[in-house]
Amino acid sequence: MSTDRLWASAKRTPVFEHVDAARFRDEIAPRNRPAILKGLAKRWPAAAKARESNAALADYFMSVSNGAPVEGYYGPPEIKGRFGFSADFKGFNFEKRATSLRELLDALLHHAGDASPPAIQGASLNIVKHMPALIEQAPLDLIAPQFDRLISVWVGNRVRTAAHWDLPQNIACVVAGRRRYTLFPLHQAKNLYIGPLDFTLAGRPTSLVDFHEPDFEKFPKFRDAMQHAEIADLEPGDAVYLPSVWIHHVETLDPFGAMVNFWWREAPEHMLSPYMTMLHAILTLKDLPAHEREAWRSLFDLYVFQTEGPPMEHVPAHARGVWGSATPQQLRELKAYLTKTLSW
Repeated sequence: MSTDRLWASAKRTPVFEHVDAARFRDEIAPRNRPAILKGLAKRWPAAAKARESNAALADYFMSVSNGAPVEGYYGPPEIKGRFGFSADFKGFNFEKRATSLRELLDALLHHAGDASPPAIQGASLNIVKHMPALIEQAPLDLIAPQFDRLISVWVGNRVRTAAHWDLPQNIACVVAGRRRYTLFPLHQAKNLYIGPLDFTLAGRPTSLVDFHEPDFEKFPKFRDAMQHAEIADLEPGDAVYLPSVWIHHVETLDPFGAMVNFWWREAPEHMLSPYMTMLHAILTLKDLPAHEREAWRSLFDLYVFQTEGPPMEHVPAHARGVWGSATPQQLRELKAYLTKTLSW
């Protein structure tokens, strides 16, 4: 069965045209759902070069590069562009190595006409570290200026990134090559066979399911996940908005692809990743007797998820400590205490 037939019944992500900062802030972001932002990046110089040719875009990227080494992912043709684990889960089916941007781009151009090319990707190249001159030439004014943003560039051929979630919000702008996002709300993690949690391809746990050829005998609940999927098909110049922790599988559909991602969080600066909290909870709660786990669940509901409302209103505001408006000194002391407990 072809990929298109397999996913034919999936919903399509809504498309929004002529998006400006006000419309993004007032209409799109409050939905807390993915959205295609049609043509958002089509006027960028990079997109114009891509319309000329792949080689023109490669030369453009070199013109804005500062020559810093980049990290490249290289996999044999047999993996069909799907980066993942080795069969024994002791390593990966691809190699990560430092390279130059020129070498990476030349390899992509060299193999662009191959029927079965090796999988090649420059993964999340930090724009400040690698292409600072691109910052002014890839403008995006949808993100409120008070939020810090991380901007990264991805280049590759027909590669697939396994389904995963990211903590920050993300606007992914396609410069070259068609791209497909297959999207799921986070509650579908239970049906996507995520794992391992602490040994990952690139810092985040990923689905073990091959979205092109799913093994329904091995992964039967994936059929349920497919009922909740939606697909965002992007043309060059389009962008997709991904709210925090929406699960997404990403694939480039053409022999040469490039994308610029804008990541940001709206949480207070002191907030660490909740994923670290989950790993810590696994370390401290997972193997407790069931009745003790249930007791701690009630405390998490009370103090973290606030299922009964704000739990500390009986305490004076100045005395609520970390639960209230903690001072920078209190936050430093708490982090130091938690760091110390991890070494016990």
